[in-house]
Amino acid sequence: MVTHPNTVQPDALSAPDQVILEVEDISKSFGGLRAVDHCSFSVRRGTITGLIGPNGAGKTTVFNAITGFIPPDTGRIMFRGEDISHLRPDQIFTRGLCRTFQIPREHGTMSVLENLMLVPMGQLGERVWNTLFRRGAVAREELQYRDKALEVLAYLQLTHVQDEYAANLSGGQKKLLEMGRMLMAEPELILLDEPAAGVNRTLLKNITSNIQTLAHERGITFLLIEHDMNMVMSLCDPVIVMSEGRKLVEGAPAEIRSNQAVLEAYLGGQYAAAER
Repeated sequence: MVTHPNTVQPDALSAPDQVILEVEDISKSFGGLRAVDHCSFSVRRGTITGLIGPNGAGKTTVFNAITGFIPPDTGRIMFRGEDISHLRPDQIFTRGLCRTFQIPREHGTMSVLENLMLVPMGQLGERVWNTLFRRGAVAREELQYRDKALEVLAYLQLTHVQDEYAANLSGGQKKLLEMGRMLMAEPELILLDEPAAGVNRTLLKNITSNIQTLAHERGITFLLIEHDMNMVMSLCDPVIVMSEGRKLVEGAPAEIRSNQAVLEAYLGGQYAAAER
């Protein structure tokens, strides 16, 4: 099992109600289109929180604002009590907030193992001076990161493809690789953008199991966008529903299932039929 000694503070697992992320009244417009309209919600530490809603509800824009890819027009975003609303993505990443993308962004011409070893920032080998005059230190650090990457691959059951070009992986394997890259950064909060999209059921079970283990045993917090309602309802608690750029409702899966506005607008007939 991969360990993450720097992921959470020792008291984090004993304080599950502690808020780690606060989205406070943010808005974002693109020309005349208001994609996010005074949206507010919070995420508690150690939870797996689902963020759902129809296409165009503003979910991805919220993700982009949280991770620094676009600044909000109004409002603010607090991570561990710090305002990160106008930080760059790399600055947010180093603070322990990471994200995956709906379409994985692997380095296709590098091996799976190399993709993981590339993640840690500030490596000694990044400076020419060190490669010339501190070769031993560079080699020791590289071996350390290699061992850590192999441990992550073993945990994700990807060891058998460690030397394969990342571009040659299946869609599900690429999603696992993205998760592995996040684990190399030892994050406190991971934002997952549609982890089930394009993934076969076998690998999806693997992904779901990994998320549950990392949240419940390692204290990593997850916020995920997902259209697979079976996955959301079995994995996430709470579930936040967005509509027209705002939070419509938030609650436990059972509460979301029984909310008629949600059933009619976002979950379709699969759960509505079950309620009859």
